[in-house]
Amino acid sequence: MWDEEYSVPEYVYGTEPNDFLSSMTGKLKPGRVLCLAEGEGRNAVHLARMGLTAVAVDSSRVGLRKAEQLAKKNGVVIETVLVDLADFTIVEESWDSIVSVFCHLPPNLRKQVHRGVVAGLKTGGVFLLEAYTPQQLEYGTGGPPTAELMMDLETLRNELSGLRIVHGVERIRDISEGANHAGLGSVVQVLAEKI
Repeated sequence: MWDEEYSVPEYVYGTEPNDFLSSMTGKLKPGRVLCLAEGEGRNAVHLARMGLTAVAVDSSRVGLRKAEQLAKKNGVVIETVLVDLADFTIVEESWDSIVSVFCHLPPNLRKQVHRGVVAGLKTGGVFLLEAYTPQQLEYGTGGPPTAELMMDLETLRNELSGLRIVHGVERIRDISEGANHAGLGSVVQVLAEKI
């Protein structure tokens, strides 16, 4: 599905980083950052430009190829890993920061990935997430077609037990990220630290 989605010449979510990530980049820890479901690479490239060692994980070969091209165009290097998140092991205490931007997964897999995030961060490491809430179905400006693939703050507080939430909000915001995320959207934003 995602190979087909990304097989157009343009970058379907644009080439600029996610707004929330951009506003919080200074809160991430220097060092290695893992970008989950990174697609065409806009966030990993931004982080590499900021001096972090960015590793982009995605299940789409086409998306990661575009990510590598975007990195080259921006004069940076990112590492890409072609793997489904269901088969990806986040090595314990190996990441300074982990980023999840619009990474919508079935609930059981999401819980598994979030357990991996908590375990995978070093002490003091930072997790940044932005995702659509179920209210997004009223807007229809992007995101998955069903509420079970979306998140809310209460769910994330439970799934991220072991992290201290520094910033956690649900809000409506204008999203302008390529053709696939355009218009008002209902999102949850989290910045959390491993204690």
